Amino acid sequence: MGGRDKQMDDVMPEGDLVNTVATLMQSRQTILPKRLSAPAPDAQQLLLILEAAATAPDHGQLLPWRFVLVPTELRAGLAEVFGSALQERDPLASPEQVRQAREKAFRSPCLLLVIVDGRRGDPDIDLNERIVSAGCAVQNMLLMATALGYGSALTSGKALKSVGLRSFFNLTDGECALCFVSIGTVLSCKHPRLRPMVADYVSTLGSDGASGC
Repeated sequence: MGGRDKQMDDVMPEGDLVNTVATLMQSRQTILPKRLSAPAPDAQQLLLILEAAATAPDHGQLLPWRFVLVPTELRAGLAEVFGSALQERDPLASPEQVRQAREKAFRSPCLLLVIVDGRRGDPDIDLNERIVSAGCAVQNMLLMATALGYGSALTSGKALKSVGLRSFFNLTDGECALCFVSIGTVLSCKHPRLRPMVADYVSTLGSDGASGC
């Protein structure tokens, strides 16, 4: 038994580490891009954030996702994409609405596009698995950003499906733009939202019905 106990001690994390990880996860919250400002993560910090993505589960080691960093000098081009995408969807959009759409390209000091490839590698690995892998990679990045003291958010929108955005980011036929990741210094934040209780999203199969608790 002594050897088994030693093995368990080797794999079980220390109490302080568990508490640190739990605190980190509970402290992560969405900070909208309009509430993020410079400074953004520096090169070394950004590398840590991006390296965190590599620990995500990846069935078949497809690497079915990638990230594209949008530098400051190309934000104006992205703004044009956002504005044009709105006008294509709504030709009656007002100049103010177009301006607001364009302005979204400049809000976050660090902006990345998340791209998922539905065709890379083994075709039998479903797109849903690839998206789940991408989601895990993104969550790892958000947690690392939180650990480094930065705020972060995921944003999406109809512009992600526009021809202009696909062209701007050189997406291939099998790729889709999943969301944007914004990271920066927190200017202000709301009170943390109430988290759901475990009982709200977990049930036991076969208890009081097919899947009731």
